[in-house]
Amino acid sequence: MTVKRRTGRRPGASDTRGDILDAARQVFAEKGFDKATIRGIAREAAVDPALVHHYFETKEGLFVAAMQLPLDPVEVLGQLLDGPREEVGERLVRLILTVTADERARTPVLALMRSAMTNEQVVGMMREFVTNALLYRVADGLGVSHLRIEAAFAQLIGVVLARYVLRLEPLASADLEDLVELLGPTVQRYLVP
Repeated sequence: MTVKRRTGRRPGASDTRGDILDAARQVFAEKGFDKATIRGIAREAAVDPALVHHYFETKEGLFVAAMQLPLDPVEVLGQLLDGPREEVGERLVRLILTVTADERARTPVLALMRSAMTNEQVVGMMREFVTNALLYRVADGLGVSHLRIEAAFAQLIGVVLARYVLRLEPLASADLEDLVELLGPTVQRYLVP
């Protein structure tokens, strides 16, 4: 005999959104980004998959919320792909440095980066998300190889680590626009097919 799951609002006081986020963190940690599904996360949270879509729209949106990431892939794609092609390197540098300049946005990113250095599950989950939900979509939108976008991203991750973890001076206290001017042309070269 199968028990039919009740749809609609759950009885009693609950934090459905919080329950979904908790379930998502667990499922993403266990299965990684690629193998996690909205249906599986909904099952873990004991909710209907439509409710997950209601709160987060996509798996990428759910991952961003669960991991408290400051970047939504859909917004990033628009910001990077809209505008002159010859300025995409500058836009990418400005985007990464602007986001990481805000300590509240930077903190979860650095925490995930640190965890990825010592935890294979975290590194796998982050690799899958960063490549499939973000980098490869940008690369495909620009018509450049995945290697080129990964090299550009690696350059910027190195700058973020040197600026905020190692706190190398004068990089750590450099003006954002000075860094955009310095790094933009280098990143642009990666993004020329």
